[in-house]
Amino acid sequence: MRLVLSALLLLLTAGAAQADWVPGPAVLARLASGGVHAEVRPDGGGVSGVVYGAVEINAPREVVWRTILDCGRAGRMAPSVKTCRVTSRDPGGAWDVREMTVRWNNILPTFRTVFRSDFDPPGAIRFRCTAGDIRYCKGGWRLETMANGNTLVIYQNRASSPFPAPPFIARAAMRADVADALRALRREVEAEGRAP
Repeated sequence: MRLVLSALLLLLTAGAAQADWVPGPAVLARLASGGVHAEVRPDGGGVSGVVYGAVEINAPREVVWRTILDCGRAGRMAPSVKTCRVTSRDPGGAWDVREMTVRWNNILPTFRTVFRSDFDPPGAIRFRCTAGDIRYCKGGWRLETMANGNTLVIYQNRASSPFPAPPFIARAAMRADVADALRALRREVEAEGRAP
C-alpha cells in the first residue's frame, strides 16, 4: 500500500511540475544568445506529447501580450495558422474563445481547432481546446520580465495530434511548429518596436 501511495504521489507531483515548466540554465543561455527552445516529450497520459517552448524577446511584456492576443496577426506569428477569429469574449476581458484553421505542411490536410483562453494580464494565458479536430489540448503562456528588461516567453501545451500518425511523427511536427512560431513571434514583436 505504501508503494502504491508513493507512486501516486510521484505521478501527481510530476504532473504539477509539467504545468509550470521553468527553463533551466542551459535553456536560458541559449535564449540569451538569440536561440529558441522547443521540445516535445512523450506523454504517458495518452496524448501525443507535452510541448515546452521558450524565447527571449527584446520588448516589454505588455507589447508581447498585445501581439500574442492579436488574432489578425496570428498567421504572421505562427506560419501554420491560416485563419483566426474570436467567436466570443467576456465583456470584461477575462477570457475569449477562438477558432483557428491550421496547416502544418503541404502533405497534411488543414485542420480546425477551437479553444478558450483565460487571461491574467500581462503575465499569463491559460487555454484549453473545446472543439475541432484536436481532441485534447491544455496549456498556457507565461510572460516574465527579465533583469535586462526583455521578456521571457514560456509556452507549454499537452496536446494530441489532429491526425492519425505515429506519435514520434506528431511530436516532430509539433516541435517544428512551436520553434517556428516562437521565432516568428519574436520577429513580429521586435519589428513593432522598430516601427516609426
